[in-house]
Amino acid sequence: MLAINVDSVYSHKIWNEVELAKMADMNIPYPMLSDGTGNIGRLFDVYDQQSGKTLRGTFIIDPQGYVHGMELLTNPIGRCPGEILRQLKAFQNYVSTGEMAPCDWQPGEKTIVQSIENSGNIWKQWKPEKTQQ
Repeated sequence: MLAINVDSVYSHKIWNEVELAKMADMNIPYPMLSDGTGNIGRLFDVYDQQSGKTLRGTFIIDPQGYVHGMELLTNPIGRCPGEILRQLKAFQNYVSTGEMAPCDWQPGEKTIVQSIENSGNIWKQWKPEKTQQ
């Protein structure tokens, strides 16, 4: 896991020590990289040339470099670390079992087996929980 944006290394250090450490009672547990030129942001098409900033993007990339998930948000919208972790665990579960995770899946819950027999019959195995608003 990496955090990458156009902010300077110094800015990352201050954010980690002054903001994050107070919010979460800890330092960020993964590297923060500075992409001052926006080159990495351009590779993932999240760099905004006009503002000189990157969009908030989360990418799940396997060791072979294939992108299996991505989410882009504008800067005013915060991300949910719990949802990012859930998606990562769902992908890791798929890699180890070949079984798909339905929406809102959590580790240990029932997964969906891909098969000809299940085609058109997923509804028999899984139904989304209705949430109250």
